[in-house]
Amino acid sequence: MKTFITSAALTLLALGSGHALAQSMTLKATTPATSPASAYPMAPAAGLYQALGEQAGIRALMDDFVVRLKADPRIGEQFKDTEGDHLAKQLTDQVCQLAGGPCVYKGPDMKEAHANMDVTRSHFNALVEVLQTSMNARGMAFTRQNQLLALLAPMHRDVVNVR
Repeated sequence: MKTFITSAALTLLALGSGHALAQSMTLKATTPATSPASAYPMAPAAGLYQALGEQAGIRALMDDFVVRLKADPRIGEQFKDTEGDHLAKQLTDQVCQLAGGPCVYKGPDMKEAHANMDVTRSHFNALVEVLQTSMNARGMAFTRQNQLLALLAPMHRDVVNVR
């Protein structure tokens, strides 16, 4: 049930006024500049980077996530030719930076990265569910999961390109 609620909340955050709502959910007052990590700058919740286990914890989460993502029957096919270690590294840098850590994401922005893919809302929601499964497997607190998802939600606009 938590997965459904969070997935629905993420979809709502990503649509319409989601950016403003997501910003109101954060605890920090300052907003970082935009970067390829996110075209929609948002300050991370206080202590999120530490709660994720810092860089090593984020990497462990992303390693688990990539394995589950590639195995997922709904979207795994889209990642079959993706080199898992590279994807996990890119995601680690991106999440680390978004969560307030010292990492710098140097990959393409989300619009560019997904331009030649046919990504639907269903694909996006499936990816979110897989991420939630990985976060649950790592024992992440539901509040921290939502704080991370709030940082990622605005990317929906750039990732989903089939309406």
